[in-house]
Amino acid sequence: MSKITLFTSEAVSCGHPDKLADQISDALLDAYLAHDPEARMASEILVTTDFACLGGEFRTGAAVDIEDVVRKTIRQVGYTGGINPGFDDATVEIENRMQAQSAEIAQGVDAGSRESEGAGDQGLMFGYACNETPELMPAPIAYAHAVLRELEAMRKAGNQLLRPDAKSQITVEYANGKPVRAHTLLVSHQHSPDATQHELLELTAEAWQKVLPEGWVDKNTRILCNPTGSFMLGGPAGDTGLTGRKIIVDTYGGYARHGGGAFSGKDPTKVDRSAAYAARYLAKNIVAAKLATHCEIQLSYAIGIAEPLAIAVNTFGTGTADDAALEKSIRRSLSLTPRGIRTHLHLNAPIYLPTASGGHFGRAAGSAGPGTFPWEGLGLVKTLQDNI
Repeated sequence: MSKITLFTSEAVSCGHPDKLADQISDALLDAYLAHDPEARMASEILVTTDFACLGGEFRTGAAVDIEDVVRKTIRQVGYTGGINPGFDDATVEIENRMQAQSAEIAQGVDAGSRESEGAGDQGLMFGYACNETPELMPAPIAYAHAVLRELEAMRKAGNQLLRPDAKSQITVEYANGKPVRAHTLLVSHQHSPDATQHELLELTAEAWQKVLPEGWVDKNTRILCNPTGSFMLGGPAGDTGLTGRKIIVDTYGGYARHGGGAFSGKDPTKVDRSAAYAARYLAKNIVAAKLATHCEIQLSYAIGIAEPLAIAVNTFGTGTADDAALEKSIRRSLSLTPRGIRTHLHLNAPIYLPTASGGHFGRAAGSAGPGTFPWEGLGLVKTLQDNI
């Protein structure tokens, strides 16, 4: 008899206020890295009704027109032309409170030779992969993102009913640990005054059918759209947004553990970001190498110290080699110092804006342009196999 379980993950669109803040943070980071690959930056953005406040620190000689970057990002997301009263690229007030990076942080990161530079902060990071989808991601978060990408494509292709702000949620039914069907599908999507509830339900049902495996939607699948009945006021005019507030959406949808650090706005010396990417890269390559079907990797660091304090591997009993052997293979296969990670994955480049909506993982390497999502590549498969 099959053991039936349920698991739910959510995602948010590029127009969600928190995701808009993330995109502004990463657009600024890309603007600095485009001129100075060694730029240091950590930004936190707040967006609310016709207002954006920029905080954080940076260290670079590059000159960036910050206001232009902010307005351009807001415009590209879709808050332009007066379609969203209360937040628009032309009218938003921008206050810049960014400042120089602390010298105490810099002395820890810059200490010693270029090879032995220290981590930019202490912390623990997790990476995860499994064989539930072609992208080696957990099914719930993969499809929660996929439906919003489909709806965004409809909107940008000219659908006049849809507006930028949206959230999705999917409850997946598992039979004996395998994802088999959609139990409940939910989308809350900002819309024009002309849209009817029936039209929106049809649009979202069509999008779900396009992205889900064949047979996952059946007569018992519950499909919901805008359960309150209306969602016209959206974006920062309807809810305040902050950088780094969607860390579970950004990663594995709650399916795997999270170390607590956000990604957007942080340059790759910050191991919150770069080591989380490295952990995903390692976990994905282990699963792709068929050394396990499920793999979670934890890395931990101390500020100013280059080597990770610890590496923990968990394959949940699915490994073809034991977890200790996989840990040794990881140590032989990739330098996990901040410099080693940045060099191997080519992280000192303006590749971060595409990560700030749609999830940081499960996207094909190069899918958003040359050099993007390098941690999704499979270049370490043979090395890991050879080092077992």
